[in-house]
Amino acid sequence: MPITQLDQILEAVRGRPRKRLAAAVAQDAHTLEAVLQAVAGGIVDGILTGDEPAIRDMGRSEGLDLGPLRIHHEPDPLRAAALAVDLVNAGEADLLMKGSLSTDRYMRAILDKDRGLVDPGGILSHVTVVQHPRYPKLLVCGDLAVIPEPDLAQKLAITAYVIQTLRTLGIPQPKVALVAASEQVLPKYRHSTEAALIAKMADRGQFPGAWVDGPMGLDAAVDPEAARIKGLGGPVAGDADGLVFANIEGGNVFYKTSTKLAGAEVAAMVVGARVPCILSSRGDSTRTKLCSIALAALAAG
Repeated sequence: MPITQLDQILEAVRGRPRKRLAAAVAQDAHTLEAVLQAVAGGIVDGILTGDEPAIRDMGRSEGLDLGPLRIHHEPDPLRAAALAVDLVNAGEADLLMKGSLSTDRYMRAILDKDRGLVDPGGILSHVTVVQHPRYPKLLVCGDLAVIPEPDLAQKLAITAYVIQTLRTLGIPQPKVALVAASEQVLPKYRHSTEAALIAKMADRGQFPGAWVDGPMGLDAAVDPEAARIKGLGGPVAGDADGLVFANIEGGNVFYKTSTKLAGAEVAAMVVGARVPCILSSRGDSTRTKLCSIALAALAAG
């Protein structure tokens, strides 16, 4: 059965063998709480890197028992992030997680040419699963946090990652909308023409087993009435499972509007590396980080 709620992701991974999670620079209350909840739920075994005294002080201040966690002391944030990546490369961890460090430092560790997690030619992308209170199913979105202004090759990769994640959620034939400001193909607007090109590639079978359409306004992608009024047909219009945004501004505004003003819940990860890499905001809740751990564990197989 398709997964339509974030809680169902949690349930799906609780019955599987535990993954080993390395959390980088883990002296953050929400990160510690989420990892401990994931350990208690049988989802992962937890390994932390960072300033051990600061981690233990944080645990005491939050009333957390850090006994189930293994801690590698490294007070320097960049070296702690690199150490977490080293644990993955050494086969000691199956998942990577960002703790209390900036996204650019986290990504630097993943992308490091000598010690990182990306094979030559690989494209990293951010995938977010959104549970919106006004939409009947989960929406898988990309790219909301990693690629600022994707070119055509990167958009093709983002689309493929969205489809792959939807299949992980049990959607056998995903419906993906390429979001733009207008459904018209506007020759002077690169994102519009690239969306049309990707949609035509999908028509020619270059995304087997998926429907991909665009350019398409967000309203027409998720609202059947808006799609009808605009005269849009096809399986994607008004019923999208996934959204591919033209650039990071559009995707990030959608993410923050959904979470901060509309009460949406999310889970997020970076894909394209050798293992799923959990990437949520340092300000995200324990619930968001726990759901992100579960999503990454599900994606890891």
